[in-house]
Amino acid sequence: MTPLAAAADAYLKMRRALGFKLYHLTWWLPDFVAFVESHGSSTITAALAVRWAQQPPGGTPSWWAHRLSAVRGFAKHHQAYDPRTEIPECHFSRPRLRQPPHIYSDREIRSLLILARQLKDPILSASYSTLLALLATTGMRVGEALALDDPDVDLEQAIITVRRAKFGKSRLLPVHPTTTAALQHYIRRRDRLCPHRPTPGFFVSSTGRRVLHQKFHHVFLRLISQGDIRGPAGRRARLHDLRHTFAVKTVGDWYRAGVDVEARLPWLSTYLGHVSPSSTYWYLSATPELMDAAGARLERFWEAKP
Repeated sequence: MTPLAAAADAYLKMRRALGFKLYHLTWWLPDFVAFVESHGSSTITAALAVRWAQQPPGGTPSWWAHRLSAVRGFAKHHQAYDPRTEIPECHFSRPRLRQPPHIYSDREIRSLLILARQLKDPILSASYSTLLALLATTGMRVGEALALDDPDVDLEQAIITVRRAKFGKSRLLPVHPTTTAALQHYIRRRDRLCPHRPTPGFFVSSTGRRVLHQKFHHVFLRLISQGDIRGPAGRRARLHDLRHTFAVKTVGDWYRAGVDVEARLPWLSTYLGHVSPSSTYWYLSATPELMDAAGARLERFWEAKP
């Protein structure tokens, strides 16, 4: 391992010890170090950092800025150990407005699951399709689902235990009987394909080890491209948008059922692992379906008034 690669590895370990998840940085930083060294440099330069950040060429300035920001953090840290290190300037502007989420239709979710089941590797086919279905039906964060161990999935009680989630909190998620049945089917298939697993991880790859976030995300991007699923204004639909979709559809179902939505929002907030209902409001985009349900609820209210 080269000195720069060792420094990057030590930086990642330090950040994880402080509680950071570092999903992107886990594979971005080694890739950046390899890029720097492939250009004959043993230290970080601003020019190389900007060139690396602008990959892929078809990316958006916002995406490039996100990548460059990750490198800047490491460069600031590493400069204390190697004074030759250059800290790149912020060359790309990041939009301040929050990107509107894509609310997946039932047809789009079914398409994703079908495409995932068609993956050539049988264990990846089982793991990825089940993982996508779980994200869609529970609104879990992808990191929470990937961190699940076998004891966290209690199919007899129909409860999933999410441990060490955001802000270090844990929570219990009751799941629907159809979800329980799908998870049971996955377990049987997984254990048949990988009878001897070196990890207690619930979702496993073809090696029998826990599915890695970055590899799953790469496959997900390929699936939405194959399914021609696009977000608002032609933007690429995101994995995290499944969480938004769950929140919006849950509230829409409540409106149609005629229940007190305001009273139930704390339930949804707790289920999603939010600190308070105010955080959940960000997930409730004004989709046509949700607005129609709210409007119908209001009309019934006025019709009922004397």
